Amino acid sequence: MGVAKQTSLKMAPVLPITQQGQIARAGHLENRTRDPRDLRVSDVNDCWVYDRHGVCKPFDSLHQHSKAIIIFVRNFLCYTCKEYVEDLGKIPQHMLQESNVRLVVIGQSSCSHIEGFCSLTGYPHEIYVDPERQIYKKLGMRRGETYMETPSTSPHVKSSLLIGSLRSMWRAMTSPAFDFQGDPLQQGGALVVGPGPEVHFAHFDMNRLDHMPINWLLQLAGLHTLDFSDRPKIIDI
Repeated sequence: MGVAKQTSLKMAPVLPITQQGQIARAGHLENRTRDPRDLRVSDVNDCWVYDRHGVCKPFDSLHQHSKAIIIFVRNFLCYTCKEYVEDLGKIPQHMLQESNVRLVVIGQSSCSHIEGFCSLTGYPHEIYVDPERQIYKKLGMRRGETYMETPSTSPHVKSSLLIGSLRSMWRAMTSPAFDFQGDPLQQGGALVVGPGPEVHFAHFDMNRLDHMPINWLLQLAGLHTLDFSDRPKIIDI
């Protein structure tokens, strides 16, 4: 007899991803995965990011002394970004510290929205904003959405387009300042970079659902993968 029981986040076995070519051959990532050799992160060394208190630091300080997984999100009102960052928040801090890997989220709103976004998502790791989208622009991230013949899917987005959009609009209407908390047309991406200027992996989103699966990023950074499933586990007794 099986009894349904909700279990906590745990390690999950996933086949290793070791080469850029292996990722490029994955159908839903073809054409969106950048060759790291084509991306010069030094081009954005003179750009600044801002923390929740408005304190700025240079972008290269995020990966100068350690490897970093850096996630660029669309805007803080986007329901897909919210649910993606909720899963990022489930990554244990000790796992990152033991491997000397930083996990960084960068948005493109005012820094005044960081606190509310972290409270909403439960995200406890590093987060900054690039309010003028200088890094987004210099790295060549897409503005506007493009959908491929094979639709993009994200294992981290649980809401439908209708429900998610309605929730985003409600959050905009009930926030102290009615805005989109960033350019709604701006797409994000993901980097694995450092220590120093070496870029190990780059992926720029084509649309709101084109997030890089978190477990792939963890593997590319040399970390264990995790089980992000919300489904209850069946334990035989």
